[in-house]
Order: sequence, then structure tokens, then C-alpha cells
Amino acid sequence: MSLLRDRDFLRFFGAQAISQFGDRMVTVALAFAVIQQRASPTAVGTVLAMRALPLIACLLIGGVVADRTSRRTVLVAADLVRLVSQGSLAAWLIAGRPSVLAIGILAGVTGAGSGFAAPATTGLLPEVVGPQKLAEANGLRATAFSAGELGGPLLSGVLVAAAGPGWALGIDALTFAASAALLVGLPRVERARAPESARFIADLRAGWDAFRSRRWLWTFVLWASVANLFFGAWKVLGPVVAHRDLGGAAAWGVLVSAMGVGTVAGGVLALRLRPGRPMLLVAALAPLFAAPMVALAVLRSVPVIAIGTLVAGLGMMLGNTLWETTLQRHVPPESLSRVSSYDWFGSLVLDPIGLAVWGPVAGVIGIEASLWTAAGLLVATALGLLSVPEIRRLRASPPNRPAPDQP
Repeated sequence: MSLLRDRDFLRFFGAQAISQFGDRMVTVALAFAVIQQRASPTAVGTVLAMRALPLIACLLIGGVVADRTSRRTVLVAADLVRLVSQGSLAAWLIAGRPSVLAIGILAGVTGAGSGFAAPATTGLLPEVVGPQKLAEANGLRATAFSAGELGGPLLSGVLVAAAGPGWALGIDALTFAASAALLVGLPRVERARAPESARFIADLRAGWDAFRSRRWLWTFVLWASVANLFFGAWKVLGPVVAHRDLGGAAAWGVLVSAMGVGTVAGGVLALRLRPGRPMLLVAALAPLFAAPMVALAVLRSVPVIAIGTLVAGLGMMLGNTLWETTLQRHVPPESLSRVSSYDWFGSLVLDPIGLAVWGPVAGVIGIEASLWTAAGLLVATALGLLSVPEIRRLRASPPNRPAPDQP
């Protein structure tokens, strides 16, 4: 593939691969850092929500900053902030026993850094590869994510079980250092600066206008927001069930890694598929996200539950890759990071609520009933996407742009 001979893309690709690997280690390590404090499911959800809230709060600001300045610089700065916050939490966990509140605060600082990084990443990729290579680039990026989904949780589960969550979080901190070192070598692209009269709120409003004018975009983001609310049941109750019934952190690491196996398959498919109506396929894949919750509610066998997470991983990676490519092709480059920030913000805005409520809900109706409820609501809303005409009809490329490269 031609992109694998492009030095700038390889820097971007390597930074994404390393950072994603570390991020997926946190999936296991942060939850068990709280569980090992003998905390309740509600405490687990609260810490995860404390990480998510600053991320969401910084997304819109991050989108404006990334569209007005160098996206590379924003990403390097975000990596350095996360290196310090995650490294501090790791050192504290290794050396002592921080409170649940302290864990949540440091996780929140890391989340804030991710809030600046997410829209900058979406906007930086077209600058690195150009519009004609976006499908290939996003497919390769999906393989990097897949490797992280597969290996990160597995290594984290082993480390947490053998040495403690601090060591897993320490490796994640080092991945931010490696990512920053790779990204700093990319060319610094400056966009035309807005006139002095253009203020921050005006930039936000322009991004909002570009976002809301595309019905296929905002309806899907609305669904993603609701889906994350329901998927919080898996994130909060999954580690609790693994700790109680499946063997602990190592078992949870295996289940999350099985999702990584699915993302590998989804990434391979993303490299080959060029659907004429990508959002129709994305909508058809959406109900697969309920599979892990159904499996966890019914079964107590790690290998069989892993099949459910594998299926969800396949749908997630293929759908996300098609979504990113569609977004990058249909939104003008000068507003892409701001539109992406509304995408991220809208998709994640209900995530902290989902992380916070499913512990108390499980305390009232039980873990299994909570998982069934969340899965049923997720499927019902996913099927509603197919009723949106713009999602069914949107073509891969807008009329005024060339068609994507064929494999």
C-alpha cells in the first residue's frame, strides 16, 4: 500500500497505534483500581464518569482551537498533559493507596487532554494523506485501533492480576510520551487565521451550523449519544460481574480483548469495502453493540461471552471507520475539527450519565435485569436509524468531489 511508504503517515499511524494500545489498557486498569478499594459498582461508575465529563467539556473548545491553530501542536500538547496526569496516578497506585476521589480527579485530567485530542486527530488525518487516500488511511488506522483493542486489555488484565493496576496505567503514560515524540516530527500546518473580529463564540456557531445542516450527521450522533448511555451498563457492570463470577481482572481483560479480535476483522473489512451508501451499512451494524450485554446477562462462560464482544467489536470498527471517512469527505476541511468536536460532544454527552446510573439501577433491579434493559433499549433505538431517509441515501462522495480510490 502506498501510504505505508509515506513517512508522515507512518508517524501519524505509529502515534495512533501506540496511544490506542495504552488507552485500551485503561479499560481494565481504571475499573480495577477502584474495585480493589473494595468500592461498589456505583463508585466504579462514578470514577469512569469523572474521567468522561472533562473529556466532553473540552471537546467543543478543542474543536475551535484545532481549526484555528496547528492540529499537530494541539495533539502533542494533549499527549504531554496526559503523560503527566496518567503517570502521576500510576505512581500513586504503585506507591500507596489513593482514595477513589483522587483516582477520579487524575483520571479527569487525562480525560480533558483527550477532549482536545479527539477533534484534532480527525482534522489532522486529511492534512497528512489528502482526500483521495482517506478511505485507505482510515482502514489502516482501524488496524492500529484493532491491535490496541486486542492486546491492550489482555496485557492490562495480566498486569493488574499479577502486579496491580498502577503498572498498567504506567505503561499507558509512556504511550503518550511515545505518541508525542512521533507527532512532533510532522509538518506544522497553519490554517488561515480568522480576522480579529471573529470571536470564539462565532467560530462555535459556524461549526454548529455546519453540523446541524446535515441531517444524516446529527441524527446518527443523537443515536450514538443514546447508545453510549445504554452501553454504560457494560462498562460499569462488566468488571463487577468479572470480579464476582468470572475470575477477576484477567477474565475481564480477555473479554475486552475479544472485542479487539472483532475489531481486527472489522478493520480488515474496512480496508476492502467501499459501499456506495456507507451510512446505510453503518446503521445496519448498530444493533451489534448490544451483543456483549446480552451474553453477559445470560452466561457465565468467558469463552462464550467473548463471542458477543467479538461481534460488537467487528461492528464497532467497521462502522466507525466508514463514519470517519464519510465525515471527512462530506465536511469542508476548514470546519472539520469543529464539526468533529460536535460529533464527539454529542456522541459522549450522555456517557457520564450512563456510567453513573447503571450501578444504582443494578442495585434496585439486579445486574442481569439491568443488562437486558440496556441491550433492549439500544437495539430499539438502533433500528430507528434506518427510518432516516438521509442515512439510507447518502452516497460515499459528495457530487462535487471525486470518488474514493478503489482497492
